[in-house]
Amino acid sequence: MISVIIPAHNEASLIGDCLRALLASDPLAVPVDVIVVANGCTDDTVRIAEGFADQARAKGWGFEVLDLPGLGKPRALNAGDAAAAYPARAYLDADVTVSPGLMATLWRTLDRAAPAYASGRVRITGQGATARRYARFWSSVPFMARGVPGCGLFAVNGPGRARWGVFPPIISDDTYVRLLFAPEERHLADAPYDWPIAEGFRALIKVRKRQDVGVQEIARLYPESLANDDKQTLGLRGKMVLALRDPLGFLTYAGVALAVRLSPAPRDWSRGR
Repeated sequence: MISVIIPAHNEASLIGDCLRALLASDPLAVPVDVIVVANGCTDDTVRIAEGFADQARAKGWGFEVLDLPGLGKPRALNAGDAAAAYPARAYLDADVTVSPGLMATLWRTLDRAAPAYASGRVRITGQGATARRYARFWSSVPFMARGVPGCGLFAVNGPGRARWGVFPPIISDDTYVRLLFAPEERHLADAPYDWPIAEGFRALIKVRKRQDVGVQEIARLYPESLANDDKQTLGLRGKMVLALRDPLGFLTYAGVALAVRLSPAPRDWSRGR
């Protein structure tokens, strides 16, 4: 049994594709319910999401759309948790597109007595040339290529969800949850999902800055969780190898990283699309 929680803030252009892909999932051997948490939406997110209710129920899944005032993402996640029917949870960003086999594979991965965290094989996507180059290089970094980063989608079983209470008011909810689990408790479900990044150099700088500030916030507030961090540093030799393989990708990625150091922190949680 698993509940899928989808926080959404003005995602009218994306929530349809997200739900369409989710509802095209291969059959699961357990009940599923979906909670879309419309968080201060001023566009058609709620109407579009509610249009998938009959399809979900025809599939035998529970389905609910919560139309709430602007809460911020952590409180939206908490509202979704409060409405969830089942102890196992998948937290899915509204811009993510899952492959048909991912949810069933996630459930098989989580179906164990010990606490477990899982995600699928992330495919970082971009539309414009800058975003494609950045995504291509970022995908080759060891943490993204061989780890379980959980970008845009992470899931826990019931014992895993018992690791924390409510989501705290922090920037990086995915980092917070991932670091509650030791590396051996984090599992890669061998099925892909698409996770789009921001488009354009300026937007990439904003989002990367927010990511860095979020990680720094976790280190400051929850320093004990860093014992569970298994990110591998590239080192000079590793950077040179990747740069030689993809010089344009390296220049784009390094240019964003340099600009981030020189820019102020963003004030909101927008992904900057």
